[in-house]
This record gives sequence, structure tokens and C-alpha cells, in this order.
Amino acid sequence: MFLHRRTPQLPTREEALRGRPAPEFTVPSRHTVLGNSLLGPYPEGMEVADFALGCFWGAERKFWQTDGVWTTLVGYQGGYTENPAYEEVCSGLTGHTEAVRVVYDPAVVTYPELLKLFWESHDPTQGFRQGNDVGTQYRSALYTHSPAQAAAAAASREAYQKVLTASGHGGITTEILPADDRTFWPAEPAHQQYLDKNPAGYCGIGGTGVSCPVGVAPAES
Repeated sequence: MFLHRRTPQLPTREEALRGRPAPEFTVPSRHTVLGNSLLGPYPEGMEVADFALGCFWGAERKFWQTDGVWTTLVGYQGGYTENPAYEEVCSGLTGHTEAVRVVYDPAVVTYPELLKLFWESHDPTQGFRQGNDVGTQYRSALYTHSPAQAAAAAASREAYQKVLTASGHGGITTEILPADDRTFWPAEPAHQQYLDKNPAGYCGIGGTGVSCPVGVAPAES
């Protein structure tokens, strides 16, 4: 992934690249590991959740390895540029994160359990970076698809902050925003299931070593 030496700063909507009216590529039809559709339609009863936790290559693998996850795809979310390209996102001029869309069966894996995986798989206190990966696209974020997801995400952030603070870590910088207001743009075919196609490829994902409270219940006062 690209490394940025300057201090990262999010662009305003006016400063962001304009993008394009349509993507310049076609997203593959099937997940290379799970075999299911990337873009849908998804089976009845499946739910969707969006996570940003650094380089999406390693982040996606964390989720596709989880029981109950039906499919995953990587993309760009949280910014302004329409149909952005990878190089544009890496420039810091689109405002997007590298995100993973997770389609899952809530009868097998719950959203709070996916939140636990999210928190434990990266360091949510680092701002515009994850480890050696520096840039606005590497910031931590949760893009929610329902009021219930939004409430669970906020409660989990509060609960995890308590255990992080007790372990000597700083404040969580994770943004929580509604997915409806933050379009998810699928990434180029080469980035989909990248670490399945390139098993020895780069993975910058790593957590704090601090366990998130099981069940991610609302933090006690």
C-alpha cells in the first residue's frame, strides 16, 4: 500500500476530486473464497455491515474467515468523489476510507460479534493511520445500516474505550456514520479477495492486543 509522509488531512467536499459518472471496470460476479455473489441480490435474511480498519486487503480476509459471513467485498466509503480509483483514494483527495462490506447471516454471527472482530483487529486510536500505513484512507470507521446497528456501534465504542483506557491506550478516533449518507463504491477487481489471490501479499492489519468485552453490551456507568 502507499505510504504518505505529509501530515494527512481530509479534503472538504469542494476540495475533493470530482470523480466520474460510472466506474471504469466491472466488479467480479463471485467471491473467490466463498463462491457467493459480490454485489447481490443476497439471500433473504442476510444483513449488511460496513467496516473500515486500515488496509482493506487484510481486513477483508478477517471477515471472510468468519462463520456466518456470506460474502465480502472491498471498496471506498466515507468520502465525496464518485466512482473513485485506487490511486485517487491513495492521494488523500477523495475523503474515502478503504472499507469492507460484509454480508452476513445474523442467525449464525451477530453484528455485536462482528464489532468485536472489528475492534480487536486494528488499533482504533491511531487516527489517519494503521501501523506503517499512513493516510486518511486508513482511518477507523463504522458505517451503519440501521438504527440498531448505530446504537450497537456506539455502545461498543464506549465499552471498548473503557478497557483500552485501563490498558494505557489513548482515545478512540473511530467515526460512526450512517451508510445511507456515505456511498460505498466497490474497488477494482484486483483488490477483491486480494490475499486469496496473493497469499504472501501485504497485510497491515494488527490489533492492540486488548480484548473487546464479549457481546459488546452498552458500557456500564
